[in-house]
Amino acid sequence: MDKPRNNGDRVAVDLSEGFGERLLGQLLDRAHEMPPQLIAPLVAEEISRVGGRDVSIHLQDYEQRTLVPLPGSGLTVGEPVAVDGSLPGKAFLSRRAQREQRADGTRMYLPLLDGSEEVGILSLTLDTVGPEDLRLLRRLAGLVADMIVTKNSYTDQFFQTRRKGRPMSMAAEIQYELLPPLSMTTPQVAVAGALEPTYSVAGDSLDYALNDDILHMAIIDAMGHGLNATMLATLAMGAYRHARRADADLADLYTIMDAAMDAEFGPEQFVTGQMMRLNITTGNLEWVNAGHPAPMLVRDHRVTRRLESPPALPIGFGGSSPQVSSLQLARGDRVIAFTDGLVEEHKISGEQFGERRLIDTIERVSPLTTGVNQLVRRLTLDLERGRGGVTSDDATLLIVEWTGGSADHLAAPDL
Repeated sequence: MDKPRNNGDRVAVDLSEGFGERLLGQLLDRAHEMPPQLIAPLVAEEISRVGGRDVSIHLQDYEQRTLVPLPGSGLTVGEPVAVDGSLPGKAFLSRRAQREQRADGTRMYLPLLDGSEEVGILSLTLDTVGPEDLRLLRRLAGLVADMIVTKNSYTDQFFQTRRKGRPMSMAAEIQYELLPPLSMTTPQVAVAGALEPTYSVAGDSLDYALNDDILHMAIIDAMGHGLNATMLATLAMGAYRHARRADADLADLYTIMDAAMDAEFGPEQFVTGQMMRLNITTGNLEWVNAGHPAPMLVRDHRVTRRLESPPALPIGFGGSSPQVSSLQLARGDRVIAFTDGLVEEHKISGEQFGERRLIDTIERVSPLTTGVNQLVRRLTLDLERGRGGVTSDDATLLIVEWTGGSADHLAAPDL
């Protein structure tokens, strides 16, 4: 490569394409108008240019337990892979590339990350993998993830793949359209959530948004079941987002949601809710509780306290302005919020699961996990086993971990 030439006070920058830039550039250029069903063969074709073969794309299913192969020309389509106990699952959970030496070469498993959303896994085989190959493959996986997320708006193919061929109720499909990505990780804060029963959830929902240095979070539980509960939840979440985007404070946010629910459905139908705000720079947490169990504070893998607060009336009852509670978090603290379906479920014996068992499960599972996404998955699996597989009511779990610090270094260019 020629050295840049100094022309007076300006330095001429070499803009010629290297091999890696050309490969990624061609993939990006061709993907703009590519119909969704041709993304898979396009990816397989581009990977073949670097000697890659046996290309597979696996997407995480809606239960976040299985990696499901995406069908498509040029892709190797096998069986679904369990997230727990598999090398692809390790790459998915750790968000780091994993390699497996085989007789025919090196099998690579690369996490597909769109921002911090975990989309799935890209797998391929190369004869050898050096540092330059790995750098290119990571960037390629990032581009593939972006393409899948972008094209997802234009097709049902990715939704159908993630569903694993299982039926999903109409109410659940509507609810999933309301959801943000179920995990987000930044240097200062991480959040992850889960809804059960995955394929028939109706009245429960969650939401979050990171606006500058404020992380906004909410979980709601609409009365009833089926489509009616979904309609209540849809209006409640719509009102929440409307108020949040208008920069309403927590007390006014509750009032706006309450007025919208009351005007449309009257006091006979309502939702319970919990709305929280976390300053990710200072660690100051504020919240309003409208009929939900108190969140739990986890410090050093122990549940140290329940975040009790003056209760507000359920949303839609026409309650007065609620009192906002606050707490200063320490770095590494986790806050676990949940709907009553998580603890009021009954075991086969008829005994209620209860908060004591939830606390015991949290303290047993937390030291075994790294990151809130792993913790959410392990908790939902262990809680389901503890209930004997019984899930008769909707249950929502939302966990946030505050680490603080600054993310400014991510905006600094590499020199």
